[in-house]
Amino acid sequence: MTAPGPDAAAVAEALARGDCGDVAGDAGRRAQYSADSSNYRQVPLVVVFPRERRQVINALSVCRRMGVPVTARGAGTSTSGQAVGPGAVLDLSRYYNRLIALDPQARTATVQPGIVLDDLQTAAAEHGLRFGADPSTHSRCTLGGMIGNNACGTHSLAWGRTADNVVELEVVTYRGTVVRLGEMTPSEVDEAIAAGDDRARLIASLHLLAQRNLAALRTNLGRFPRQVSGYALEHLLPERRFDLAKALVGSEGTLAVVLSATVRLISPPPAAALVVLGFRDACAAADAVPALLEHRPLAIEGLDQALTDIVVRPETRAAIDTLPAAKAWLFAKLGGTGEELTGRAQALAESARQAAGFTGGEVITEPARARRLWRIREDGAGLATRLPDGAEAWPGWEDAAVPPDRLGSYLRQFTGLLDQYRLQGAVYGHFGEGCLHVRIDFDFTTEEGTTVFRAFVTDAAKLISAHGGSLSGEHGDGQARSELLPLMYGPDVISLFEEFKSIWDPDNGLNPGMIVRPLPVDGNLRVSPRRTPLPLRTVFPFHADGGDFAKATRRCVGVGKCRSTGHHGDVMCPSYRVTLDEKDSTRGRARLLYEMTQGEVITEGWRSTEVLDALDLCLSCKGCSADCPVGVDVATYKSEFLHHHYRRRIRPASHYTMGWLPLLSRPAARVPRFVNALTSSRLAPLIKRLGGIATEREIPRYADETFLAWFRARTSEGDGQRGPVMLWVDSFNNHFTPDVLKAGVAVLEDAGFRVRVPDGIQCCALTWITTGQLGIARRIGRRTTAALTPAVSAGIPVVGLEPSCTAALKSDLPELLDGDENARALGRATVTLAELLVRHAPGWEPPRIEARSISQTHCHQHATSGFGADRTLLDRMGVDNTALESGCCGLAGNFGFERGHYDVSVAAGEQVLLPAVRAASPDTRILADGFSCRVQIASRTGRTGTHLAQLIAHALTPSDAPP
Repeated sequence: MTAPGPDAAAVAEALARGDCGDVAGDAGRRAQYSADSSNYRQVPLVVVFPRERRQVINALSVCRRMGVPVTARGAGTSTSGQAVGPGAVLDLSRYYNRLIALDPQARTATVQPGIVLDDLQTAAAEHGLRFGADPSTHSRCTLGGMIGNNACGTHSLAWGRTADNVVELEVVTYRGTVVRLGEMTPSEVDEAIAAGDDRARLIASLHLLAQRNLAALRTNLGRFPRQVSGYALEHLLPERRFDLAKALVGSEGTLAVVLSATVRLISPPPAAALVVLGFRDACAAADAVPALLEHRPLAIEGLDQALTDIVVRPETRAAIDTLPAAKAWLFAKLGGTGEELTGRAQALAESARQAAGFTGGEVITEPARARRLWRIREDGAGLATRLPDGAEAWPGWEDAAVPPDRLGSYLRQFTGLLDQYRLQGAVYGHFGEGCLHVRIDFDFTTEEGTTVFRAFVTDAAKLISAHGGSLSGEHGDGQARSELLPLMYGPDVISLFEEFKSIWDPDNGLNPGMIVRPLPVDGNLRVSPRRTPLPLRTVFPFHADGGDFAKATRRCVGVGKCRSTGHHGDVMCPSYRVTLDEKDSTRGRARLLYEMTQGEVITEGWRSTEVLDALDLCLSCKGCSADCPVGVDVATYKSEFLHHHYRRRIRPASHYTMGWLPLLSRPAARVPRFVNALTSSRLAPLIKRLGGIATEREIPRYADETFLAWFRARTSEGDGQRGPVMLWVDSFNNHFTPDVLKAGVAVLEDAGFRVRVPDGIQCCALTWITTGQLGIARRIGRRTTAALTPAVSAGIPVVGLEPSCTAALKSDLPELLDGDENARALGRATVTLAELLVRHAPGWEPPRIEARSISQTHCHQHATSGFGADRTLLDRMGVDNTALESGCCGLAGNFGFERGHYDVSVAAGEQVLLPAVRAASPDTRILADGFSCRVQIASRTGRTGTHLAQLIAHALTPSDAPP
């Protein structure tokens, strides 16, 4: 009978008393950290967030005393299961993430293990340097995680793996021994052993292990660069200077916890060129690699059409459509001086033309286009989780590597193995080093599918061994491959691995079950036929996930792109960028929702307070629906959850005030001056408190006259020769800023359209959707659809000026009114102003505007339409516009007005948008189509945001301009 493990509450209490940093043992935290980016799930007892070196050491001391295993974790992007564990998880990314020192002359940097790679790269770039290893998760992966896996990335072909760039490590063992590791000469080894302390005994044992097994280390390990599986014992060889730092790299947190790392920096070439090469299939592309390597490329990356077929995001899809016609592609990157690159690129392309199966190539010289193409490859791990037919695809055999000259042969036989098991997957990876990534449509929901998974990976391990390859090329073994290592190495080497582990960690307290004494490859599966999800019915149909809410939430496979803090045109995830808390990331929320569907850790279903808390800071910006590689849509999940959570219960006050704002605005519009006086009087604080509104916010003022009142009293102008257009009258602009809609009328009439508005007062139901009042939203949506159906049936386009409402008509209402063909037709008929003018007004010449501007793209527009049409229109007008890569403005409809959200709302805006507005010259136009964006800009900067319609209308001739 197994003795019961330590009590979770007791462990959390001991760690909290032991000066170990922030300690969390609640169900919500444990659920968030129960998975990484792999197939595996282990619910920890407690999660610890150390802030200082001593707190890491203290946490290990407490855990050893209580017999609790420890798993060190960075960004949690591991695909092999080594970032989850049953004991204490140390999240080193949140606080223990500083750059300690950077020496440009020595070209080294010393860092804490939680530092994000991109943060190190930014600091190094100031000196013309960079860290060589650069995995596709560079925007969120940590150096500690890279050390744990021996991460490689795109440029390892030229700049090496993480191990090749580590100079020195300071680590602490489970028993508390602190050791500084690096290269050692024989005399230094002797001197260290003579000291007679714990460090001496550790080094003596490791040195003896090496001396007794020199032949095995020389013949079995380090045979080719991507042989990452197992422990890197080849670095104990005397000819490799007994480098214990490099030997510890790739040990997956099973030997010691890194306290600091000194790494080598490289000087990248001054210029680079991208050569895109097309082939008839991935096997032909693999066959071409050896000849291309003779051209000394920085990188050769491969991907096949099965991956690109998954892409639906318009901008990425447009980039894919520019690739040479092919079924698979190689991206070859060359580095050097600008003068030499042209000739080298042409020579490489000519070499590819000699390869069988070559279909065409192109040298990419435009940096912006090259970045767009590289993004396809970087998003591969996320994109490949859903196949073109919508089937789920999983890691498990996503990281095998062979010597590059055997890649074609291996890939053909691997494809045959997939066919044999009736499986499929999208292939991509580091072809230049023989490392393939592929996610496969294993069926973990049935016993049969799980049996197939185990049989397949076993046969795949035998196949990789027959080709002299490695089970892992950079992701590590983890639970995914550790059990299979005997098929690659045999019993003698496995015994060496076990002895190596025992020297470092005789208590087996660090990440047990990884590499040696392994957990079964089919154990602890995150999706398991042995676990029955709760029977949760939904309002939204979730058709892309078969109507299964659990399947929708497990779209999140943990690649962690939502943890990226850099602003590169993405919106996801504004709350995480402010708090840097896993709970506030898209992944953290999806994890909690998935655990809610399982009913084990999160036990209250739709009534869960843990889920409610995690969703509280979700801005419902919908950025994740576009930016997440697999389309996780937390805004929709939040609406669904709030609907059920508050069903037949009292809701927060803001749900009644801001959720019902379109309806409440109707009586207010009859007495706008009275309402404005009241909301700006001494009673304003009471009104805000009763309405759940942040005290720091000013309540927007109602216009003296609504747009609808103005429009229905006017006479149409213009000839209307293009026919009618239905102008969507949104509640925000109608009641608060009617000049925006008036400007829209002027522009549309100038472009030759006859402007109409819907009968009565219609609403897109957005405020009810975002607050989870889906029953009311459905009734309003049906009414709106009925009102617009005659126009839509007649082929009349519906143009929206408020991006959030336009997006609701395009996507939210058709989903909410599932099966309503009229709602789907309305979604297809709805366009933005720019889309209408660019695509449906041929021959119309917009006014010339010689001006500079900066523009803030509304989050919902980013998620549904993008900024492409707006950019085209501004270019036609001669406007020198800079589209800010700012993400969300932070106000986000009702979010920034709600009590308790003000600080996060402002902090989100202060990251890029608000400083950019303040820095803009007085004559620079501030373009912001979103009502929320303009309110945030005005309240925090004093500048006035301008809608695109207003910019155009004010430039029309006086006779055409709006009053």
